[in-house]
Amino acid sequence: MSTHRVLLTGANGFVGSHILSQLLSAKHSVRAVVRSQSKVDAVRADFPSFSNLDFAIVPDMTTSGAFDKALESTPPFDTVIHTASPFLYRAISSNHEFLDPAIMGTTEILKGVQSVASGSVKRVIITSSFAAVGAFGQVPDANKVYTSADWNPTTLDQALTTEDLGIGYRASKKFAEKAAWDFIETEKPNFDLVVLNPPMIYGPLRHSVPKIEDLNESTMRIWNLFLKPENTPKTEMPPNGLHLYVDVRDIAKAHLLAMTTPSAGNTRFLVTAGTVTSQQIADILRSELPETLSRTPKGVPGSNGLPETAFTADASPAEKVLGMRWTPMKETFAELGKQLLEIEKAQA
Repeated sequence: MSTHRVLLTGANGFVGSHILSQLLSAKHSVRAVVRSQSKVDAVRADFPSFSNLDFAIVPDMTTSGAFDKALESTPPFDTVIHTASPFLYRAISSNHEFLDPAIMGTTEILKGVQSVASGSVKRVIITSSFAAVGAFGQVPDANKVYTSADWNPTTLDQALTTEDLGIGYRASKKFAEKAAWDFIETEKPNFDLVVLNPPMIYGPLRHSVPKIEDLNESTMRIWNLFLKPENTPKTEMPPNGLHLYVDVRDIAKAHLLAMTTPSAGNTRFLVTAGTVTSQQIADILRSELPETLSRTPKGVPGSNGLPETAFTADASPAEKVLGMRWTPMKETFAELGKQLLEIEKAQA
């Protein structure tokens, strides 16, 4: 297998750390882009024994030429994987704070590749989201099977004038991804583009998280709704939220497959293992982890809990073109649950 020289942004994040782990394990040479020296130190601590890892610090990815220095490399980069985007509701005060960094960060990395590394980079892979695809209640989607041809209907004006941070976050994903495709169409660079659109991402953490409060958004959701000690078996079963999901290790794997699959170029892929309900998550935690029996909502074990008209998504292109296979649901949630209980114990 030939090895690649990869620039990876967001390398310290929930998804980025899994991508980094798989890249390093496959002997690829990686430059991890993070925002500060403290984040370099954290990633180094999580990946102490890899000589095929170096770092670049980009404090603000929205500034002009933000990635230019990071993209200078000998040997040169052939692949860029861009996962970095703001997603902590609790750190955001207005929708501009979602939209500007997401859109500008995406366009800056593409501009940087074109100006600094266009002779060597063959492919840029961007982590987008099902947030850029789904309608999320804005238009009816009963019984709909989403495909990569679908786009979130929110307009930029709607996104900037609403006070709903959820709409702002989802719009940031849409307009960042649109900006990437527009760049490819108008600039016609020497590299091609692959975009991956995962829905909810669950599964065990690869990066160190010392405190429950430091969890990423989707993992915090599992903690709050299913594992918090204040919960009891009688606690009402939480709403399903977005019922499409993927294991974090699978979305990481999709990035590596996108890098090594020539025919994936200039394609958008929905990357999802299918549907999951709150009842299914609770059933798995309660059956696999005895210590959750006193704190995980019981609901009606074995019931489905998904409306018959619930929308789904077609991930068959990811299976056919990239060769994706999916981690069993039980592994995703049992391994995450076990890990969250360990973080809780260590913190006590």
